[in-house]
Amino acid sequence: MKYTITPRNGACVAVISFCLLATVARAPRSAEPPAPAAAELPKLMDREREVALALSSCPPPIASQAAVYVLERSGYVKVRDGQNGFTAIVQHALPNSQDPQCLDAEGTRTFLPRYLKVAELRSQGKSPEEIRRFVADAFAKGLFRAPTRPGIDYMLSKENLTPNAKGEVVPFPPHVMFYAPYLTNADLGVGGAPGPDGNPVGPAFVAGEGSPYALIIVPVGTHTGAEHSSARDLGVP
Repeated sequence: MKYTITPRNGACVAVISFCLLATVARAPRSAEPPAPAAAELPKLMDREREVALALSSCPPPIASQAAVYVLERSGYVKVRDGQNGFTAIVQHALPNSQDPQCLDAEGTRTFLPRYLKVAELRSQGKSPEEIRRFVADAFAKGLFRAPTRPGIDYMLSKENLTPNAKGEVVPFPPHVMFYAPYLTNADLGVGGAPGPDGNPVGPAFVAGEGSPYALIIVPVGTHTGAEHSSARDLGVP
């Protein structure tokens, strides 16, 4: 059938075309990961400064041969291979915390993959709740694993800014941490109201209690000799 455009039906065609164009203009674009807000990401550091801070968590004999990771916009990257099974990294339990750690071989095997993945998810704009769900699911599926033997995670830096039991980021003295999956403070006989720093009161306490990544925290006082004036002195590019 032949269709002839008259002034009247031509106007209708024009109106329909305009409506279609408006609809297309309003249609959402394909979903893209939202850019994370600056407040949701840890601040990036000068690389040499970050390397020195990471290594300050280790005893000096360990620092000289530990692997080193630094944080970039898309997540952590390794800047030096290790020779002793230890890994130095400035972890961020919260975006505004600063947790320099020196993980032994067991921590490198079990804790480090979670640290790396959390940083990657943050860079992709995932919310804290989405990250918590991902981590819980990864443990349930065996993608992340709890430590299976005793081990140590050194935090000997004088620049620790860590979340306390209330979720507040506060300075915390040099300390060592021992893997204690699913342990609670009650298991250590620790309880009651938190101390002035917001953490359980006692010579030791549990962080992340009841979880597969629970740790026994033991403060060790001032640590000397852990500061490293230059990453280059330790062979890190």
